[in-house]
Amino acid sequence: MSLALGLVVGSFLNVVAYRLPIMLDRAWRDELAAATGAPQNPAAPQERFNLAVPASRCPSCRAPIRAWQNIPVLSWLLLKGRCAACTAPISPRYPIVEACTGILSAAVAWRFGPTAATAAALVLTWFLIALSLIDLDHKLLPDNLTLPLLWLGLLVALLEPGGAPLFVDLRASVIGAAAGYLSLWSVYQLFKLLTGKEGMGYGDFKLLAALGAWLGWQLLPLVIVLSAAVGSIVGLSLIVTGHRSRQAEIPFGPYLAGAGWIALLFGRDIIGWYLSITG
Repeated sequence: MSLALGLVVGSFLNVVAYRLPIMLDRAWRDELAAATGAPQNPAAPQERFNLAVPASRCPSCRAPIRAWQNIPVLSWLLLKGRCAACTAPISPRYPIVEACTGILSAAVAWRFGPTAATAAALVLTWFLIALSLIDLDHKLLPDNLTLPLLWLGLLVALLEPGGAPLFVDLRASVIGAAAGYLSLWSVYQLFKLLTGKEGMGYGDFKLLAALGAWLGWQLLPLVIVLSAAVGSIVGLSLIVTGHRSRQAEIPFGPYLAGAGWIALLFGRDIIGWYLSITG
């Protein structure tokens, strides 16, 4: 069931990753126009645009996508990766995101079983996927997602079904949120002081704060080590293979998200294993 639910949610996350940055850009432009008194361009009216409308359409021919053409993964396979109306290719990213969301959701259900922790962990997983996609595309971790995720983590820490917290208690959650933000903020300030450059964005601070709220301060070192290690390996590999220059920005959000998800499922097992081989 979690696999099927994840497939459906993955289809929606594709919509979020595409539309939310456009919605934010339009909102920022409207705010700028209002602040500067710049007139709106009546020759270019904008249609209503949010996560629900307009209905999904082919980006090439603008033909509406029918319900049977929007079945996660299966429709892409049946259509052989092409639009039913104009045969333009449909990016394989859509079924990949749907499949990955389904697999990760099934892994969460396997790890936590039929409990409230599964429902909470699924929400965290879906948020992390959406944030990763947007950061990869736009080098942006929007407050519209990071801040609700932070507050949700703090609220989840209040829940104690059966007398025990789902993941961590409120004290560990609050300390984790503060430590998560301040740790990356300190690294950012030190890097800027030494190099005069900005090494990361404030969205990374907020994402780690959110992970700290969900996982507690105890797992933050693991999240930071895992994300930094994987980010360094991937970044160096891209530079060596010529796919990215040394000056190019590499979004850090997906590595934080991936490390946070691993810590959610296996963090305490990893720390226990590490202590057993070093102690």
